[in-house]
Amino acid sequence: MADKRDFYEVLGVAKGASDDEIKKAYRRLAKQYHPDLNAGDKTAEQKFKEVNEAYEVLSDSEKRARYDQFGHAGVDPNFNPGAGGPGGAYGGGFDFGDFGDIFSNLGDIFGFGGQGGARNGPMRGNDIHIHLTISFEEAAKGAKKQVEASRVVTCSTCGGTGAKPGTHPETCSYCHGTGTVKVSQRTPFGVMSTSHPCEHCHGTGKIVKDPCPDCRGVGQVRKPRKLEVDIPAGIDDGQVLTLRGQGDFGRNGGPPGDLNISVSVRAHKIFQRRGFDIYCDVPLTFAQAVLGSDIHVPTLDGKVDMHIPAGTQPGETFRLRGKGIKNLNRYGSGDEFVRVTVEVPKNLTEQQKTLLRQFDDATKDGPHYEKRKSFFAKLKGLF
Repeated sequence: MADKRDFYEVLGVAKGASDDEIKKAYRRLAKQYHPDLNAGDKTAEQKFKEVNEAYEVLSDSEKRARYDQFGHAGVDPNFNPGAGGPGGAYGGGFDFGDFGDIFSNLGDIFGFGGQGGARNGPMRGNDIHIHLTISFEEAAKGAKKQVEASRVVTCSTCGGTGAKPGTHPETCSYCHGTGTVKVSQRTPFGVMSTSHPCEHCHGTGKIVKDPCPDCRGVGQVRKPRKLEVDIPAGIDDGQVLTLRGQGDFGRNGGPPGDLNISVSVRAHKIFQRRGFDIYCDVPLTFAQAVLGSDIHVPTLDGKVDMHIPAGTQPGETFRLRGKGIKNLNRYGSGDEFVRVTVEVPKNLTEQQKTLLRQFDDATKDGPHYEKRKSFFAKLKGLF
């Protein structure tokens, strides 16, 4: 873990950053380095994983507290403050001596509770946070997507005991398996008793003398996993899809955490979204706008026919009811709004220019240009 960058540095935020600042920094960097936008770029892929790992920790208040207290070790699934005895769960490779006083004051950070409750009670698993990019059509219509979301699970080798197969954790002889010890101290106000996590088993009530080789005494391991996720129709950019119980396994019979999927929606080439309505611009020729026309208009369900009435002005908008995006929380769908633009022709031949001048001469003084006539009437009144 020595070569890992500081998680706050990875997201580019200060250590005291708010949850909203952390979320905004994560979304910006996740989009910047997402594999869909950086195909084949191994550096971007690595940074994307680094950003997700940092966000998974800093967006979770408990993990963030442990990280702020112990750094990367505090959020490592193999970090085991519960193994006692010589060498603990690390077979002599890790010295917990310097942590003795710290563990006695951790309180709620590791779930001891305000009055020194033991860590051998049920503990909920951590939530997992991942990022998923989908297309505009997938957001509008819904889709099934496969995601990778590794999770912490019970070690199958030791069954979660943390002890090597054939052995068992021993009840701590100092706290007699309670995980806490009571300390009495005489004060000017009388004898005060307080409970603290046991320093020998670090609040677990158990001592693992011969740790499991696979989980190193932790009782849990991180496993890669792929799962199929139903993306609901109507989900929008920036929304979070929560899958209950799909996070890390709990401890001591505690429930699993959740899997939170932050969704980004790629921009569409034609459509723009506003709520559950969609908008698109359709260009018309000068003649189509003047004379009227039947045109084909793109929708999320394919092309449909739409009539453009004669004399349609640039910027006029037409509504196609029910052709928008399915409402995520209610029945029905939004609408599609089609805004027409009139394209001025370029590169005309001399013959075409002559015909256009003749047309202009024939119409400019008639009742054909109401806005033009109104403008010049106002202008005459000013001067």
